[in-house]
Amino acid sequence: MTSTDATTELPTHRPKRADARLNYEKLIAAGREAFTEYGKAASLEDIARRAGVGIGTLYRHFPSRQELLEAVYVEEVDSLCRSAVDLAGEPPWEALVAWLHRFVEYLATKQALAEELLAYNERDADVFKTCRRAMYAGGEPLLRRAQQARVVRADADIEEVMQLVGGIAKIQTAEPEQLERILDMALDGLRYQGPAT
Repeated sequence: MTSTDATTELPTHRPKRADARLNYEKLIAAGREAFTEYGKAASLEDIARRAGVGIGTLYRHFPSRQELLEAVYVEEVDSLCRSAVDLAGEPPWEALVAWLHRFVEYLATKQALAEELLAYNERDADVFKTCRRAMYAGGEPLLRRAQQARVVRADADIEEVMQLVGGIAKIQTAEPEQLERILDMALDGLRYQGPAT
């Protein structure tokens, strides 16, 4: 089970044998790199080479390009959700901000994957819906905790916050450092200001 609850459990097909699991993880990591770097132009042969396995091993784990894309996408969402759990011990504001910065990093990979996944079929719509629910379930406790600590305005909800951050992540002309700065400025707008005097 991932960091999400049963209603948002992500579909995974991780192998049980240690050697197969290692190859699976190497293929996921190589796929993430290749799809982020080359988008639709990423080749399965290059992914297998990056992972240090043969193309037959890739096809044993992922019989189609779509299955590899979906697995990389789901693994990215699962990693994002786990990071929310890992941050739960940090101070409320710092935990929320760190997770939202991690969400921006995730979006860089997602954009490359989502575009190609959408080209397949409606089944992917279910994958996207499940992943969206998992992300909201991962980030919402961090937001609620920050609101309870009165460091985040009470009228914000997780969907609005993620739309705000997602919009910033889509700014194509900005350098990564500039995106970080814009994100930090926008997040300052979430801070609780206290009652007007």
